[in-house]
Amino acid sequence: MSIHDRKRAGRLAEDSPLDVVMIRYNAAHRGAEQDIFPHPAKRTPAVVSYTATRWGALLKRPKGWQGPVMSAVDCYRFCLSNPHVDIVLTGPKDRLQLEENLAGLRERGPLSAEEAVWMTELGNEVHRTSSRFTFRF
Repeated sequence: MSIHDRKRAGRLAEDSPLDVVMIRYNAAHRGAEQDIFPHPAKRTPAVVSYTATRWGALLKRPKGWQGPVMSAVDCYRFCLSNPHVDIVLTGPKDRLQLEENLAGLRERGPLSAEEAVWMTELGNEVHRTSSRFTFRF
C-alpha cells in the first residue's frame, strides 16, 4: 500500500495484514519517524521510501544555507540508514546514473553521526524554505 496519511499508515502498520507500506520519507519529511516507525509492534511490514530527494529540493542550496547540499546518493543513504526503511525508490535518468548511485551506496554505506546531523539540518531548512506546496494568491 502507498499512503500519504502517516497517522493512518502507523495504525495500519501496527495491526494490518499488509506486508509492504510505501511512504514519503526523506531528510525534509521525517514525520514517519514519529507517526509510522514506532508502531509495527505486532508485525513488521516492509517499508518502501519514495521521494528521497524531495523532488530535487535536497540537491539544491536553500537561500541562506552555508553548508554543503546533498547528492542523490546522500539522499538514498539518509533513507536507508534508518533501520525501519527496507527499500528506497530511485529515479535515475539513465543506466550510468543508476550505476553511479549503486556504487556510491556500496562505497559510502550508512551515514556517520556527523552526516546524519548535517542532513537533518539541511532537511529542516529545505522544509522550512521550500515553496513546492506554497500557494500564492
